[in-house]
Amino acid sequence: MSVDNRVVEQRTGWAPVRHFAERSVLGLAVVTAIGLTFGTLLLLVRFHWQPLLDLDRSVTDGLNRWAADSETVVAVLRQISSFGGRGTLIPLVTLVVVMLLIRRRPRPALYLVVTGAGALIMDPSLKALIGRLRPVVEVPVASAPGNSFPSGHALGSMVVYGMIVLVFLPAMRRRWRPWFIGLAAVVVAAVGFTRVALGVHFLSDVIGGWLLGLAWISVTAYAFRIWRREAGHPVPSLSAGLEPEAGPDLRPAPAEGAVLPHPWAKAAEILVGWVFVFGLLYLVGYSVNRWEPSFDDGVPRWLQTFRTPGLDHLSWLASKAGDTHAILIISLFFCPLALALWRQWRPILFLALTMIGELTLFLCAAASVGRARPSAEQLDGQMPTSSFPSGHIAATMCLWAAIAIIVMARVRQPWRWIFPALAVIMPLIVALSRIYRGMHHPTDFLGATLLTAGWLTVLWFTVRPNAHAETVSEAADEADQVTHGRRPAVVG
Repeated sequence: MSVDNRVVEQRTGWAPVRHFAERSVLGLAVVTAIGLTFGTLLLLVRFHWQPLLDLDRSVTDGLNRWAADSETVVAVLRQISSFGGRGTLIPLVTLVVVMLLIRRRPRPALYLVVTGAGALIMDPSLKALIGRLRPVVEVPVASAPGNSFPSGHALGSMVVYGMIVLVFLPAMRRRWRPWFIGLAAVVVAAVGFTRVALGVHFLSDVIGGWLLGLAWISVTAYAFRIWRREAGHPVPSLSAGLEPEAGPDLRPAPAEGAVLPHPWAKAAEILVGWVFVFGLLYLVGYSVNRWEPSFDDGVPRWLQTFRTPGLDHLSWLASKAGDTHAILIISLFFCPLALALWRQWRPILFLALTMIGELTLFLCAAASVGRARPSAEQLDGQMPTSSFPSGHIAATMCLWAAIAIIVMARVRQPWRWIFPALAVIMPLIVALSRIYRGMHHPTDFLGATLLTAGWLTVLWFTVRPNAHAETVSEAADEADQVTHGRRPAVVG
């Protein structure tokens, strides 16, 4: 009996080693094949192999003629291309690293940092080594600095989206994993296509970037698996992700049940509330448009007398704090961090509905009221929307007020009062800059305040963003209890 037990133990002990060796050999073969393919392509580019040059030229010229026929197509291509640029990829990796550190997963966070840094180093190094010039097309619709091979956008998108898939795969249900991988592949392919269609890369540049990126994440993933084995952790197939045991920690809200019970009833309540807020805005806007107070146009003209180049620049910066790009960037950073910290979708839904409602209320009210801009010189030129209410001020007010509502219920430390302060200071700064620049009246500020107060009141009573609000440690403890089956998920 003891002999049988020893045999079983020996077989059990050697099985993981054998499986690891088999997977390692297969992985090494794949990486070697990718590396050899990239090396062959690099040599063909470096020594100007004519069939490849002819193919590159024909594909680039054909796509350039197709794209140059429409400004809309060019704008769409530029937007898709931005998903592979450093301006998107570096903040994205930084955000994901912070989220992993919040969820106490330092190993995959370090993997992202090392793999991303390697891609940043390889791209300019190889471009300088090869020295290939960018395409010269008949109708230039875009430009890019530096050399052409390999495509930095193709390399960066392959590395970043590929390693994000490897890190977050354990958090996905098995039936959703192919869709998750497919979505990342579509984004990578779309970015590469846009670089050729915009005429800033040849086809071989993009393929070279993809091959190099795939080889690099394969090497770093293999090194990560060796690190896990040396640390005494099992080494499963990569189809399970880099750290399969991290799945429960990476799931967005494991302890949360239904975000909004009776969603159709809630949607009806929100819609009714939206209509009432719009009615209030229209009534006030109609009143100030018909019986404009005497001071309303005088304040922007009075502030105009204080204008200097320095104050003009400061007001432009302050005004930018309330434009669409700034509001969107802050929202896109806050929502993932809030989800990582407090493990609830409800506050995310609250913020999303706040900003969607603000935008629709502003657009509909501005179109209905049709108020003219102040008679003062307008430093921002003609705007497509009317003056009442101020969209910049309303967006700023809604954003920071919603964030303050979310944070104040979940943070106990004294620094939480920073957020109510920002909810007051930021709208005042934006409002002063907009009136100074001659873009709004003081009553437009009043309209933005009514919009914010009315819409947040509607969402407060319908969404209830602070229902079951918890601190970071409380949310982590609850998620741990649910993960290990010690208590059911919270509903409502």
